Formats: sequence, C-alpha cells, structure tokens
Amino acid sequence: MPNLSSLRRRSAAISVAAVGAATAVGVCLAVGTASAGTLSGSLYRDPSSAVVRWVAANPGDSRTAVIRDKIASQPQARWFANFNPSTVQSEVSEFVGAANAAQQLPVLVVYEITNRDCGGASAGGAPDLNQYQTWVSNFARGLGNQTVLIILETDSLALQTCLSSAELNARNQAITTATRTIKSANPNAKVYLDGGHSSWNSAGETANRLRAAGVQYADGFFTNVSNFNSTSGEANFGRSVISALAGMGIAGKRQVIDTSRNGGASGDWCGDDNTDRRIGQYPTTNTGDANIDAYLWVKPPGEADGCRYTAGSFQPDLAYSLANGAPNPPTAPPTTTPPTTPPTTPPPTTEPPTTPPPTGNGCVASVAVNQWAGGFTASVTVTAGSADINGWTVTITLPGGAAVTSAWNAQASGTSGTVRFTNVGYNGQVAARQSTNFGFQGTGTGPGATATCAAG
Repeated sequence: MPNLSSLRRRSAAISVAAVGAATAVGVCLAVGTASAGTLSGSLYRDPSSAVVRWVAANPGDSRTAVIRDKIASQPQARWFANFNPSTVQSEVSEFVGAANAAQQLPVLVVYEITNRDCGGASAGGAPDLNQYQTWVSNFARGLGNQTVLIILETDSLALQTCLSSAELNARNQAITTATRTIKSANPNAKVYLDGGHSSWNSAGETANRLRAAGVQYADGFFTNVSNFNSTSGEANFGRSVISALAGMGIAGKRQVIDTSRNGGASGDWCGDDNTDRRIGQYPTTNTGDANIDAYLWVKPPGEADGCRYTAGSFQPDLAYSLANGAPNPPTAPPTTTPPTTPPTTPPPTTEPPTTPPPTGNGCVASVAVNQWAGGFTASVTVTAGSADINGWTVTITLPGGAAVTSAWNAQASGTSGTVRFTNVGYNGQVAARQSTNFGFQGTGTGPGATATCAAG
C-alpha cells in the first residue's frame, strides 16, 4: 500500500490545480442529463479481504456489526503487491474467475513498479524494470477476457521526486508497456493510470505526466487513493485533467475516484491518527457523470497508511472509526459470499433461481451453494411478492452433518438442522418484486439445502 503519510506532508507545499474549490462532501453530478461513464454492472466483493476475515473471526467484538454492515459488505479492490512472478498468474486467475462466476466486475491494483513509493513505508516492487515486465506479463495472462478494472501503479506518476531524468523516462516507458501488455492480453480490461489527487500536482502537470506514461493507450486515470479529498473536488479536478488531455489531442479519457475514506475531514497528512475520517460514497459504477466511470474503494477502509501502524495492515479501530456514524449503504450490499478460507478451486457458476415471486405480501428465498473440500458458502436471495415487505425470516434446512459457522447481512439462530435467518436493519424493507441477499458459511456438505421465506 502507498505511504500516504509522506504524500500528505508534501501536498501542502505543492501547487494546487486551478479548479473551482468545492468543500461539500458528496457526489458531483454532471450538468444536464449526462449518463454514467463507460462501465455498468455491479462491482465484485472480495471474499477473502482482510476486513471480511476479521469480521468472520471476531463475531463477539462490539465493533463487528458496524464494520460488517458498512465496510465488509462492500466491494473493494484486491492489491497485487508481492513480487511473485511464478504464482501471480494463478492468483489473478482465481480472483478474476470468481468475479466472472458471480457476473460482477473485479477491481485489481497493480503495485509492483521498481523503486515503489520512493523508498518510503511501502518500498519494494520488482528488482528492476525488466523483471517488472515479466511480472506484468504473467499478471496479464490471468485476466481472462471479461471486463476487469485495473488500477495501475498508485503514486507512480504523482510521486517522482526520487527519480533521475533517465529513471523517469524508463518508468514512463515501463507503464506504457504494462498498459499495452494488459490490453493485449484482455481487450476488455479497463486500465487507469495514476492521477494523484486534487491537492497535489496541478491538472496541467498531471495531464503531462499521464501523456508521458501512455494514457493514450489506457482508459483514463484514478485519483484520491492517497488522500481524503471530497468527491466533488476530485470530480472538478478530473474534468480539468480531461480537458488538458483533450488539448493535447488525447480525447475520451475518464476518471475513477477513490471514495473509501473521504466522507469526513480532509487536509491533514495521516489517516491512521484522524478520528474525523468517514467512509465516503459507497462503491458503484452508477456515477451519473459521463466523465467518471466509477466510485471505487481502492484503499480498503481500515488498512493503515504507515505512520502509526504498518502500512497496509488491517486495524479494526481504524475501520470502526471510519464506519461509526457513517450512513448505511443506500441499497442492499453485494452478494458475493466471503469464505473465511477461500476455496482452492474456482466456485461453480450458479444458475439464477427459477422460483417465481409470490403474490401478495409474501416472499420466496432461493439458495446457491459453492462447495469445496470440508466446507461451503451459500448465497441466499430473498424476493418480495407483488407487495412491499417490511422484514423477513428465512428458514434453511441443512443436509445432515452440515453446520453454519458464520453469516453476513442476516442474523442467524441455530447452527445445524433447521436454521433461521432474519434481516438486519438495512435490508429488511424489500420493494415489490425486488430482491435482497444474505449469505452464510458452513462446514460439511452444503448442496441440498432448502429455504422457505416468511415476510414480516
């Protein structure tokens, strides 16, 4: 993860883009009836993220419910930051394959550039740029052929103070080559380069750096991974960068904004110590802004910046501080099922439920199970009938020997045989003929589980 502390120390002394300042935190919608950007569909929720594992391992912690409902329930990026050329292809393929099976969009962060973070708290990366290209080539082979979102090398363009002129030229060429390698391996990959943030380099300078690093071969740029600036301010900055690129003859580029921690105060240099931070806009591709492809959680909420804790380590007190007092998700969280220990084989593709919605003030529930050696996860879809429902209870009958070990987006009563699941606060109200979801993990054999639903 990037050394965010050093970036914030620097940002006060670096010129700010000459764009209209906006202090309100929120979504900046485009004028008129502009559609969203080039993406559509739901984002993939990493089933083995640090926060999901922490929630599963700490069911009795007083902070768990808040962290589960407002952070662990949301799709976040998977970082690929270890120099592992022999295994990265299989790791990428497993992650992307699971997202494809869920028919959702995975977000992958490539964080492996040589001389990463200029030797700061997140120093590391490939030993040299030739080995970097080998790693990138192996990474790209695991991407498949469906849509994936690639956040390519956080801070690599905004932070260049440690590079000589020759090193800078080599880095720009390496990022250009990496972009083209990824695009060649998967033409449906959406690749975004480093745009820093609105209080670092100016929009014109950012556009110059993007052009030098081959943004013409990419889909656009990302901002705010290394800061907490408001969504509206970042959107204004992004429009200025897009305009500057267009003036250079590079048109059609779009922005993605990291909104994982920008729902509160901004302006100081370390997220580890600030209790005024809050999670920002929940992740979505439905931005309402033709210039912005997505609001993403690139920097996972609760993972440290590197000043108080080790950079990239998950800290529940940070996660709780970000989530406590923040609004609930506007819709039911994504349905990707999070096993405590990920299966070693790709989960099977599950068919959509065929049970028709009930009529009247009722509901139905369907179960999709992913089985692996010794355990399983189950995703349960609750669908309202022809009238809205306010609260639901789903009764699951498990096969013999199966036992529930954890649940998310529902409260479980019982562990084996017949287990009852009731809604949590944010997903009890379901509009007519609409659906919500919850999931659970268990030991034993899951296929064969049946479900019934009662409204109210």
